Amino acid sequence: MQNVENGKFVLVHYTGTLESGEVFDSSKGRVPLEVLMGGGQLIAGFEKALVGMELNESKTFTLQPEEAYGPKTEELHKAFERSQIPPNLDPKVGDTVAMQGPGGQPVPAKVIEADDEKVVIDLNHPLAGESLTFEIQVVGINDQATQSQGGCGGCGGGEGGGCGDGGCGEPGSCCSS
Repeated sequence: MQNVENGKFVLVHYTGTLESGEVFDSSKGRVPLEVLMGGGQLIAGFEKALVGMELNESKTFTLQPEEAYGPKTEELHKAFERSQIPPNLDPKVGDTVAMQGPGGQPVPAKVIEADDEKVVIDLNHPLAGESLTFEIQVVGINDQATQSQGGCGGCGGGEGGGCGDGGCGEPGSCCSS
């Protein structure tokens, strides 16, 4: 029987939950996530848990923040003077705004402070600081991709992007950030 190993394209169904039991993402009702093992498309702990699994094998595992999206860090809180913000925007605490990453990709950021003088945003991944539990089942192991490889290498999901409805690096995505 084939085992999951680097260089293989693996199809996996998954459900991710927080410590509270809240489901933050799932492939149920969608096509399975397809990833190239060793391709850096997943958070490290998720990919590590897949290695060695067999076709149709199921597993449940929990990743600590260091194995997932890392701890929350205040270094990723950025302040902007109101004068730096386009006049047609009025960000409020709790809003999610789109910033632009170094490669031009959209990066979601949460407004954590806003007053007449400045706006402070949190650039931590929405799942940073969280322990994540995944229930997974390997449903395919192939030498070649079986799905279109969009987004960050076809991590499955809604808009050609990540395992999450939004794409790689989006809230709820198990793809690497």
